[in-house]
Amino acid sequence: MKLLHIDASVLGDNSVSRQLSAAVVQQWRDQVPGLEVSYRDLDAQPVPHLRSSSLAQSDPAEVADAEQVLAQFLAADVVVIGSPMYNFSVASTLKAWIDRLAVAGRTFKYTENGPVGLAGGKRVIVASSRGGLHTGAPTDFQDPYLRQVFAFFGIDNVEFVRAEGIAYSPQHRTDAIAQALAALPQPEELAAA
Repeated sequence: MKLLHIDASVLGDNSVSRQLSAAVVQQWRDQVPGLEVSYRDLDAQPVPHLRSSSLAQSDPAEVADAEQVLAQFLAADVVVIGSPMYNFSVASTLKAWIDRLAVAGRTFKYTENGPVGLAGGKRVIVASSRGGLHTGAPTDFQDPYLRQVFAFFGIDNVEFVRAEGIAYSPQHRTDAIAQALAALPQPEELAAA
C-alpha cells in the first residue's frame, strides 16, 4: 500500500496541521505492514504556480516535477494532506499542487454527460487547522473546495480531522489538538469504508 503525505503549512514546527498529518501518517505506519510513504513539503519544495510557460512546457525541469507530482498522486492508495486554513481557504502552495493534479485524460475527462473522474479508489485524509471556528459556516471555503476538487477527480472518500479555534487562546489550541488527535481515523476503518 502506498501513502502520499503532503504538508502545506508555512509554520514549520509550530504548525498544527503538520502535527496532525504526522500523527495520521504515524498511525498508518504503525498499523499497515509494508506501507510505502512518499512525502512532499510544499513550503520547502513548492510546486510552481501555473503560468503560460507551464502550459507551453517550456521549462523541462518544471515539466519533470509536474509529472512526478502527478505520478505520486496517481500511485497513492491513501493521500494525507496537512492543510491549514489561510484566508478562509487552502494555502496557495496546496492550490498549486492541486493544479498539477488536474490533468485532462489523467485525473478527469469530459464526456457528453459532463466530467468523469479518473483517479477514484483513493482515500484522502485532510488534517486541517484553523485559527477560528469555521466548520459549516459561510467562511469555510477550505472543506467544500477540497471535497469538490477530489470528487472531480473521482474520489468520494475525503475525510477531515480538524483543530479549530487554535488562535483563540493557548488552552483552545491545546484542547483542539487533543480533540483532533483523539478523532484520528483508523486505517482499517478507512479500508472498510
